[in-house]
Parts: sequence; C-alpha cells; structure tokens
Amino acid sequence: MQRGKCKWNKELQIKALIAVGRDEHHPDWRSRFEEPVPLDGPASHVEQMRHALKTKAGRAAYALRKQTVEPVFGIIKSVMGFRQFLLRGLDNVRNEWTLVCLAWNLKRMAVLRPQ
Repeated sequence: MQRGKCKWNKELQIKALIAVGRDEHHPDWRSRFEEPVPLDGPASHVEQMRHALKTKAGRAAYALRKQTVEPVFGIIKSVMGFRQFLLRGLDNVRNEWTLVCLAWNLKRMAVLRPQ
C-alpha cells in the first residue's frame, strides 16, 4: 500500500471522515441546510475531505461520533485526569484500565441516580 493514496478506502469500501480543521461554534443557520457546490477539477485529499464534511450526508455521519465512546474517552482524560498508565505489563495495564472503567461507571451511576 502506498502512502498518501486512498486506494484502500475503495478496495475495502470504507468511507473515512476525518476532521481537517476546527469549525466555528455558531455558524449561520442557513449553512446547515445548504449543500456545497460540487468540486470542479482536481482537488487534494484535504479539499475532498473538507467538501465531504460539508455535505448533509457527511455532517450526519460525522455527527455519529457524539453517540459513540469518544465522549467517554474525553471525559476520562480531561475530567478524571487519566492520561497515562502508571504500571507496566499487559496484565497490570488491563487491571488499571478496569479500575478506570469502574470509576467512570460509578461516577456515571451517581449522576444518573434519581434525586
């Protein structure tokens, strides 16, 4: 496989969506309902990805990240402060990760319990 080529996406039928920059927080409401004009001529991979993320289908697929485990990892890193493993060895790392997950689940259960 050559580096910089996107052949593997077509061969495996994988549609990758990768952020190419940060979006503004409060875009104009019309931009949510507009489709971007099609790319004319050859475009770089970054330009193609930027265009794909501006389409309705691209925005919908990229928004699924909010429903996956990505927010959990962000909370574990930022709120709980877990950025690296302290122990060595696969068994020790598994045990440490189990404790982190247990702490996350207990924290989540405490937040969701009826008041």
